[in-house]
Amino acid sequence: MTPWPAVTYLIDGTFIHQDSNGGGGTIENGDTQWMTAGSGLLHIEAPPESLVLSGGLFHGLQLWVNLPKADKMMNPRYQDIRGGEVQLLASPDGGALLRVIAGELDGHQGPGITHTPITMIHATVRPGAEVTLPWREDFNGLAYVLAGRGTVGEERRPIRLGQTAVFGSGGSLTVRADEKQDGNTPDLEIVLLGGRPIREPMAHYGPFVMNSQAELKQAFEDFQAGRLGTVPAVHGM
Repeated sequence: MTPWPAVTYLIDGTFIHQDSNGGGGTIENGDTQWMTAGSGLLHIEAPPESLVLSGGLFHGLQLWVNLPKADKMMNPRYQDIRGGEVQLLASPDGGALLRVIAGELDGHQGPGITHTPITMIHATVRPGAEVTLPWREDFNGLAYVLAGRGTVGEERRPIRLGQTAVFGSGGSLTVRADEKQDGNTPDLEIVLLGGRPIREPMAHYGPFVMNSQAELKQAFEDFQAGRLGTVPAVHGM
């Protein structure tokens, strides 16, 4: 049970999801699934059996997005966001391609539905190019590198594959790709995330995430009593 949304963004490959609320589907290259567990559900997600048996690869990331206490027990919801539905933007010089998956960037709205103000962007920045994006001053901000290397901020602090940069206060985010990338990565691929901080207590144990120990105890009791339902059997999963 994860009362907040679990967001899976798949860059390459195929992933199958099913849950006890009837949500689910298959996401592929560039798709996103946005699952809000809310009052509780069971779910299973995995690559298809054919992909595993063939030795195929998949590349993506999953985020857990917190919900405020007032929304943690909302009804579960599942949203598929297809790669063709995201808002595509380009920097003025054409050096960066921006995919707005959720939230808003300079008046351009992404398709992802969120319960607190959040922005999620996948940026592809060509070697030597720099992009500065307007950013809400009441948001926090971070950048995670999916591939390549570059710098962030006006100070041009270096960042590379697998690293995360946390931005300070301010009304913009700056990202720059190094002139030379490695042979496997022609561009800097980076995910930019931000949202309005909730600033509430958190308590978690295993997959259960709530605001207090008493709420965690209740979540375990709900799971053990079967109140979260069952996941339908799916061939190959």
